[in-house]
Amino acid sequence: MSYKPPFTITTDILNLVANISEQVGRLNTSALNASPQLRKQNRIKTITGTLAIEGNTLTEEQITAIVDGKPVMGSARELAEVKGAIAAYDALPNFTPTQVNDLLAAHGLMMSEVLANAGTFRNKAVGIHKGNVVHHVAPPAHKVSGLMADLIQWLTQAKDHPLIASSVFHYEFEFIHPFSDGNGRMGRLWQTLILSQWHPLFLSLPLESVIKDNQQQYYQALEEADQQADSTPFVHFMLSVIAQTLTQNAPVIASVIAPVNIAGQKTPDAILLLIQHNPKLTRQQMADMLGKDIRTIGRAISQLQQSGRLKRIGSDKTGYWENQER
Repeated sequence: MSYKPPFTITTDILNLVANISEQVGRLNTSALNASPQLRKQNRIKTITGTLAIEGNTLTEEQITAIVDGKPVMGSARELAEVKGAIAAYDALPNFTPTQVNDLLAAHGLMMSEVLANAGTFRNKAVGIHKGNVVHHVAPPAHKVSGLMADLIQWLTQAKDHPLIASSVFHYEFEFIHPFSDGNGRMGRLWQTLILSQWHPLFLSLPLESVIKDNQQQYYQALEEADQQADSTPFVHFMLSVIAQTLTQNAPVIASVIAPVNIAGQKTPDAILLLIQHNPKLTRQQMADMLGKDIRTIGRAISQLQQSGRLKRIGSDKTGYWENQER
């Protein structure tokens, strides 16, 4: 591996990784059954949070209206930012975190109506200013492509836990500042994507909303990492935010999940009950929930499809099941 970002795995970081893993384990089955309404609400919180950090003033209620296709009063830029964020987060499951082209495509969606050069790395010098004070000067533009290639290569080969690797990537991304605008929201988006590769639960958690609630500490952690030339402070901060997000959302998730009574049901009937509650379940998730092997699930699904009781809508990767008996 040619490049390794500097960071230290401390005892506190290990404890946070253990705590988060335990929480994810407890939410494993129930969270994947969470209602579509909950996923929608959390996505709106995510978009509101990540844009508010960048100064967007539109509220959750206004962003909900935009998601629902209703007209909203606001500046052209703020409305464009919301539409771009909706498009980027909708497309997120289709991206691969170690593909530079996917990163550029995501930025193109996120900033399509905001930047003329959306989807391309910057070609000018940039820095982070607060008032008249310069807090960070990013590397020269001509180095961006090489630095991002090194960072992506490190991510591809990294053996560190995804919780740690995603946080390190997030910090290094912000340090490089590869785009002329949208770097903050893209860094948060890409950490969510990396985490979702470890567990799909993270596609439904409003992590960015909790970062917004701790915005000052977020900036402070970035500055501390800059000063130390080491991302350890930022890794610790992000793991704390992830743990907080899980703790806050566990009761909410539990409260909206209707129990699915599959006791004594034959496998095909149990599958229909599960799908009625969550039409996006994968075969492996059904197998895990029913305690069956995936071949048994496959045979049962084939029987249901042949008898006209179950239909697949869309592709295996992005589609969903439709219970024809409803």
